[in-house]
Amino acid sequence: MRLLIVDDNRELAEALAAAFLKRDFRCDIADTARDAERLITGTDYAAVVLDLGLPDEDGLTLLRRLRARHHQVPVIVLSARGAGEMRVLGLESGADDYLVKPFLFVELHARLSAILRRQGGYVEDVLRAADLTLNTRSREVRAGDAPVPMSGREVELLELLMRRAGHVVPKRLLVDQLFGADDAPGSNAIDVYVHRVRRKLEDCAAVKVRTVRGIGYMLSTG
Repeated sequence: MRLLIVDDNRELAEALAAAFLKRDFRCDIADTARDAERLITGTDYAAVVLDLGLPDEDGLTLLRRLRARHHQVPVIVLSARGAGEMRVLGLESGADDYLVKPFLFVELHARLSAILRRQGGYVEDVLRAADLTLNTRSREVRAGDAPVPMSGREVELLELLMRRAGHVVPKRLLVDQLFGADDAPGSNAIDVYVHRVRRKLEDCAAVKVRTVRGIGYMLSTG
């Protein structure tokens, strides 16, 4: 999954991105409200971690504008403004949670996981589709009892398909989640990864990766 970290403290933002990567969340970073809004508008993020003290605009102003435009991406405010009334204001402005600096990363990760779990985006450690399993912690893929070797990006793609098994996953969402704003994939990059995953599963698992022309891909167990 891919997150957006919005904080003008580059050192902190990069430390958070590195910590999230160890838990298989890839991150983009924005240090202004303007850049954050551009990225949120153009990319389908799993969630946003938002600092309020941005150099060009208060983070709450950005948050209110996003909600007024019906952007429903989950937002966790991460701020040094710890007064009770500020936390209430943040939640009333559309934040899904509010965490005060300084903070423990394990708590931030737990709060994020809880939000995504409520929204159905981060439900369990082991995903299952027919005889196929994917352990989201160890990143191990198995068909029955046999391991299925896959690269990191192939596992990420499979996870997105398994979380929505039986439903079409738009190609744009796959591009956003696998590559985000910092990478520049070729026009057929997703097609290449889908082909690789499909080839690795076709002879060993009772699932199929189907192409829905013009829309995206679907993991089918039928």
